[in-house]
Amino acid sequence: MGVFAGLHAVVTGGGSGIGAAIAHRLVADGAVVTLVGRDAARLAATAQAIGQHTAFAIGDVADRASLAQAFAQARAAHGLIGILINNAGIAPTAPFHRTDETLWSAVLATNLTGTYHGCQLALADMQALGHGRIINIGSTAALKGYGYCTAYCAAKHGVIGLTRALAAELARSAITVNAVCPGFTDTAIVRNAVHQIHAKTGRSEVEVLAQLTAANPQGRLITPEEVAEAVRWLCLPASASITGLSLPIAGGELP
Repeated sequence: MGVFAGLHAVVTGGGSGIGAAIAHRLVADGAVVTLVGRDAARLAATAQAIGQHTAFAIGDVADRASLAQAFAQARAAHGLIGILINNAGIAPTAPFHRTDETLWSAVLATNLTGTYHGCQLALADMQALGHGRIINIGSTAALKGYGYCTAYCAAKHGVIGLTRALAAELARSAITVNAVCPGFTDTAIVRNAVHQIHAKTGRSEVEVLAQLTAANPQGRLITPEEVAEAVRWLCLPASASITGLSLPIAGGELP
């Protein structure tokens, strides 16, 4: 019996990367986890790799009806949602003059509005349980500006504002709302970004990676497992007084 035994956790964007690492960590501590995402094959493979106490439901965080259906499926199978990890996100890059409204709207719809949808759809469950944990996966881009990703920075800054406001609103309940803000992390999104920058600029992938990790005083990528450990800590019963926090996981990188 782990510390999260009897709790049902939902992880959006749970099929790979940070989401999958968080799911592994929560299951290891006794939670039942539902992975939510758009790619059924990827979700199924991750659920199978984690093993028992892991299921999945198809849902798009940018589409409220789709996400509501996924949450309803998860709830029917495993009970009320006591832990919500809003992890799903996209990170296209472009200089600002080429950031058209289509790109802008897509990034905000997934990264910010998707977080709003998740919070609203899970909140009633936590209120019925009398406790809950909401963890929003931000980014160091939620705390500072980076060039060539204005839409992403704007969306992630919005996630921090949502986190702080909702935490204040729920402060007298036993529901906490926090954000974890990783620096560049060893995930498919970052590897794809390195490949794209290499293709566009001609710089080697080693050079591109060195540029991305230069802001981290430790000079490396963050691991998904490091992010998962921070999420676990914020979900613990002993972390009940921690709410409204935006925790950088970034090797000492400061805003």
